[in-house]
Amino acid sequence: QVQLVESGGGLVQAGGSLRLSCAVSGSIFSIFNMGWYRQAPGKQRELVARITNAGSTNYADSVKGRFTISRDNAKNTVYLQMNSLKPEDTADYWCNAHGPVGLDYWGQGTQVTVSS
Repeated sequence: QVQLVESGGGLVQAGGSLRLSCAVSGSIFSIFNMGWYRQAPGKQRELVARITNAGSTNYADSVKGRFTISRDNAKNTVYLQMNSLKPEDTADYWCNAHGPVGLDYWGQGTQVTVSS
């Protein structure tokens, strides 16, 4: 059974940094395209950043230049380094693993709160 476990969320002041981690177990991590999504209160879930199994990345316009997604296949972990955080980054953040033949898995989510 594939499991995704996020960690690293919390409360931070505007301008601060956090690093989210998502550890994947139960499958071959390297086959997955990995993504970080977020949902703020009253808003739809949105893609924040994605990294393919080949290492290509893309970002939401709102986080470009501030957030960096990376992966360590040896540790079965994907990271989201978040710098220059803004109050509008406050949301629940989820890790997603998307693989071949429709494989799709989600973590339990981690909360990020940025105070002004």
